[in-house]
Amino acid sequence: MCGGYHGSGFTWESPMSYSDVIYESDGRLATITLNRPEKLNALSNNLRGELMEAMRDAEADSEVGVIILKGAGRSFSAGYDLSPSRAASGDEYVDKRSKLPYTGSTHPGATQWARHVVMTNWTIWELGKPVVCQIHGHCLAGGTELASVCDFRIVAEDASIGYPPVRAMTTMDMMWAPWFLPPAKAREFAYIGDSFSGREMWRLGWANYAVALDELDEFVVNFAQRMSHIDNEMLMYSKRAVNRQYETQGIREALHSGTEIQALSAQRAASAEWGRRVRDEGLKAALEWRDGPFRDFRGAYDSAPKERAVAGMEKKSTE
Repeated sequence: MCGGYHGSGFTWESPMSYSDVIYESDGRLATITLNRPEKLNALSNNLRGELMEAMRDAEADSEVGVIILKGAGRSFSAGYDLSPSRAASGDEYVDKRSKLPYTGSTHPGATQWARHVVMTNWTIWELGKPVVCQIHGHCLAGGTELASVCDFRIVAEDASIGYPPVRAMTTMDMMWAPWFLPPAKAREFAYIGDSFSGREMWRLGWANYAVALDELDEFVVNFAQRMSHIDNEMLMYSKRAVNRQYETQGIREALHSGTEIQALSAQRAASAEWGRRVRDEGLKAALEWRDGPFRDFRGAYDSAPKERAVAGMEKKSTE
């Protein structure tokens, strides 16, 4: 169903021309679905641009009170797209100069990725309507960042949630873990990148609820519908009041300072090993090398090197 805003002097209608997300509205609920199931909803620039525009569509629709964000196929999102398909080809939903989602800045420079994604995610933070994130399958790396900036998270009990890039690539782009996890577990999540189940993330307080996968759709809709009985402005002010408390505690400055550390981590000597393996062996082989000793994610494949030298120490190990 196409949403619309009928305000003073104009009528707004959703363009409904997205390719990487699906936008639907039904009464008080709008549902935005990440729609790259063949890529486990890897977050390409075009998908992220469409997603933020769809969020603004829902925000502009006076009939909509609550937004649901979910993923098509087997997973919510496997994280940022690291392949060449990450690039956006068109200009409709990304900045025509940078080919990145609009944030105001075009983010020039080689180490501005984390700053860009945090600024993009502030769109959901500042949105005038609450967003309920529905999580199943994999929710990894950038997928956890997207989920964490939403107002609520409802997960399948068997979902797999983690940040494996910290094993070989860089620190977390958006250092949300200390804000939403107990200190000891925040460090474990941010240092090691291991997977936590949906049930465990609920126990730690990151998720509002963890339910059986076959009950997830119905549970999320019922949760969102219950909240939608509250008028839009009340929900907006409640969201704003909570957000400003976090901001008074320093969440904005903290997340932006984390992007500077991420840029530094990308310049460490061992980071060259990751880049070399991507160039010489391909992305899948590099992921197997990254995860091999951990025996999870791509490291679970038989071809993954279960025993390997620590990045940057390969030469020393052969001397």
